[in-house]
Amino acid sequence: MATQEIAKEQLKDYFDHFSMIMPAELVEIEVAGLELGDQIAAEWAPMTGISYDPKDDIVVVELEDGKVQHTIRSPQEVVVDEGDDGIRSISIKCGEGHLHVLRLKEPRALPPKD
Repeated sequence: MATQEIAKEQLKDYFDHFSMIMPAELVEIEVAGLELGDQIAAEWAPMTGISYDPKDDIVVVELEDGKVQHTIRSPQEVVVDEGDDGIRSISIKCGEGHLHVLRLKEPRALPPKD
C-alpha cells in the first residue's frame, strides 16, 4: 500500500478527473476530531462526485446523485491511500483540524489522464 499527498494546487484537477472517470462508488465518511470524537457522517452511501472549489476553498462530496452533500472547508492536507487494487480511501484534514476519511467499499484504480 502506498499513500500519495495531493497538493492544494492539484486538488481541482485531481477531483475533477476522479469524478469524471469513476462510477458511483459506495463510500463511508468518518469525521474525527478532539472535540467531536469519531462520527460516521455517511454509511456506505453512493458517492456520485467529489470536487474542490478554490474560490471558496471547499471540497464537496456529492452523495445520492447530489441529494446529500458533505462539505469540507479549508482543506489543509489531502492524502490518497492506494493499494495494488486501487484507491482505498481519501483522507482530508480541514482547517478546523478535523480529519474526514472517505473509505471506498470497493478499491478502484484511477486510470491515468490522457
